Amino acid sequence: MAEPETKVALQVEETHHPQHQCWNCGDMRATRFCRSCGKVQPPMPADYFSFFGLPRKLDLDEAALEREFYKFSRKLHPDVFARSAEREQEWSLELTSQLNDAYRTLRDPVSRSEYLLQLEGVEFEEQSKAATDKARASGEQKKQSVPPEMLEEVFELNMLLEEARANRKLGERDEDVAQQLQQMKASLEERMAALMTELHGAWSDWDALVARGLIGATDRERVLGKMLDVLNRRSYIRNLVRDVNEEI
Repeated sequence: MAEPETKVALQVEETHHPQHQCWNCGDMRATRFCRSCGKVQPPMPADYFSFFGLPRKLDLDEAALEREFYKFSRKLHPDVFARSAEREQEWSLELTSQLNDAYRTLRDPVSRSEYLLQLEGVEFEEQSKAATDKARASGEQKKQSVPPEMLEEVFELNMLLEEARANRKLGERDEDVAQQLQQMKASLEERMAALMTELHGAWSDWDALVARGLIGATDRERVLGKMLDVLNRRSYIRNLVRDVNEEI
């Protein structure tokens, strides 16, 4: 995990956009509400980090993020705008949608990491469940990338899964196969936990670069590449765990 000094301070209402004026009083507005008259402002395009006034760091103070989410939710509650103009009601609903999407993405370590990579233009391998379901429906071969160190283990797991599926079709259950699948599931879950530790290490590297303003092409590619590798391996293993759960 990153050192405490790299923790991000949340500044939801402190971010200014001097080029924009409040539609109501004409003063220089804050991002979501006017600092002078308090009126809600039209939604502006922003990535999820910017929405919360955050730099693109990954070791967030999740408790502070949650507090700001609920604080902002209360200010945007429909009851607050029950007697406001229709456009203010619409803006509040749009901002609430942005708020929910941003919070849902940033509060989860994995989705936060994936989102940063997407912002940085990094594409993922198609390891998701959605990609699996799409491949099954179309009959196409889904793109797979087996971690080299897992080739033997994956081969053994696939053999066990095939045997379990064949037994299920016959209405039978092999307790020895079921026990082996449970053991392999536990091993896979241990690997996922280890990968989260690796991911936190990549966070520290990225946040240190951001803090120093040193995001050159070489360092950027190295750290983002590390995160991408960890996330792809984790996604692959997560799918294996899902396959095992379907049979046990």
